[in-house]
Amino acid sequence: MPADLAVIGLGHLGLPLAQAAVTAGISTVGYKTGPESGSLTPAELRRMLSGGFRTTANPAELGRVRTAVICAPTPRGADGTLDLTQVETAARTLAARLRPHTTVIMESAVHPGTTEDFLRPLLESGSGLRAGRDFHLAYSPSRTDPGNRDVTPAGTPKVIGGLTPACTESAAAFYGRLTDKVVRARGPREAETVQVLETNFRHVNIALVNEMAVLCNDLGVDLWDVIRCAETKPFGFQAFRPGPGVGGHGIPQDLAGHSGRPLRMVELAQQVNSHMPQYVIQRAATLLNEHGKSARAARVLLLGVTYKADIADQQGSPAHEIAVRLMELGASVSYHDPHVPAWSVLGRPVPRADSLYEAAADADLTILLQQHRTYDLQGLSVKAQLLLDTRGATPTGAAHRL
Repeated sequence: MPADLAVIGLGHLGLPLAQAAVTAGISTVGYKTGPESGSLTPAELRRMLSGGFRTTANPAELGRVRTAVICAPTPRGADGTLDLTQVETAARTLAARLRPHTTVIMESAVHPGTTEDFLRPLLESGSGLRAGRDFHLAYSPSRTDPGNRDVTPAGTPKVIGGLTPACTESAAAFYGRLTDKVVRARGPREAETVQVLETNFRHVNIALVNEMAVLCNDLGVDLWDVIRCAETKPFGFQAFRPGPGVGGHGIPQDLAGHSGRPLRMVELAQQVNSHMPQYVIQRAATLLNEHGKSARAARVLLLGVTYKADIADQQGSPAHEIAVRLMELGASVSYHDPHVPAWSVLGRPVPRADSLYEAAADADLTILLQQHRTYDLQGLSVKAQLLLDTRGATPTGAAHRL
């Protein structure tokens, strides 16, 4: 039986959308565009399958749905621009089967103008149909927050920007089944730029607080206490917290190569955030030296190697660079992560600690990189010889904070 919805791309964008659709009672089929990985748990995937969700490798099924949402990943290419290869593949595959009156929506992270200038011609030339007349075309920025149990699709407003007012309304009718609030943008370019603004907002503010972390360490100031006090202000402030680096799929966009007008604040934020793994190494080496040990031949245990707490996704995690730099210094590196059963760096497997407390007690230095819920930080601070907390998660005075 044909599905109502096709989700094209089953990675960090597509799987949560498919999950929300299945939960809303929409018959959904998933179509892979490449070697993708999502952040849903096996239990969540089982519930989706029991709710009727299925995957297919048959592109003909894409021509039997009323709504098709392109969620193909757009990683940064070697030249720093977004790689639209999988979006192009998805568009060509869909275009060859596209039927009149279908609603096509893109959620992939793209530069402003991509829906109209890149996706639309592919769909029209491959189908012989005209967007805005024969089928609906719109853009909606994805707003997934993997691992956040407090935010649901129903409670997250969706922004819609259609090629025409009718396109916007058709897309809004679909998303109205998933969320309590739909926000209509003027068009796809405005909706695409919403995604750029939201992603850059995160990176710029993380960069600010990362710089504050370095400054406060130099001044002997407890930054986490500063943030705790500052976030009591009921206006004009939103709390962000420092860390060992910025991971995830949301790539900051300065648009320099796309529009010729760079966003200087975003460019600077990228420089600040990309320096954080090296700063962690500097702090680690200093702590070891202060305790009469050298980084060379030191036993270092890394806790949490995913980019976000309580999920298995390692996309952009700073743990990889930190491990590489420690190895270059001659340190012996091991790791523990309840969500990552095996981990390799530079093509070599990194030893995994089976007994967390024993490993922390044996290591010369333990570095908390990710604050997974299962970690007993009070217990770890007691067992570890030396603990560097890059997340400000341990009790005050229990560890050396970033």
